Amino acid sequence: MTRRSPRLAARAVILHDDRLLLVNAWPGGRSDLWCAPGGGAEAGQSLPDTLIREVHEETGLAVTVGAPCLINEFHDPASGFHQVDLFFRCTIASGTLSDDWRDPEGVVSDRRFFARSDLELGRIRFKPDSLGAAAWGGGLLYDPLEVIVR
Repeated sequence: MTRRSPRLAARAVILHDDRLLLVNAWPGGRSDLWCAPGGGAEAGQSLPDTLIREVHEETGLAVTVGAPCLINEFHDPASGFHQVDLFFRCTIASGTLSDDWRDPEGVVSDRRFFARSDLELGRIRFKPDSLGAAAWGGGLLYDPLEVIVR
């Protein structure tokens, strides 16, 4: 196992009509796992700017970035991969989800709004486990290191 520095990523918690926007970030839908839109930080780019870019690439939406609401870490013991995700509350500034939209990176295969009950009743598989609490709760949560799920 190779040890390397943790990767830093920014993710958007977007509630619209009390529904949470999630993406399936598995090319070709190879997995049924859903997550918040976002992606890796680039050197010299702020986390809010990262989110604005990533959310647009993955969903076609323009967002306004607000306060952080969740810090989550996950790792892959086999490869040594370790990522720290910083989740920010975001609002839609413009755009709507369209079936015609394609992620230019080819990573996101689907995007959809989910009701709170979809997460709470286990109707979908999503990560991190504390995402619902962060979306519909208040304050800043910390979800400690967990093993990666595919």
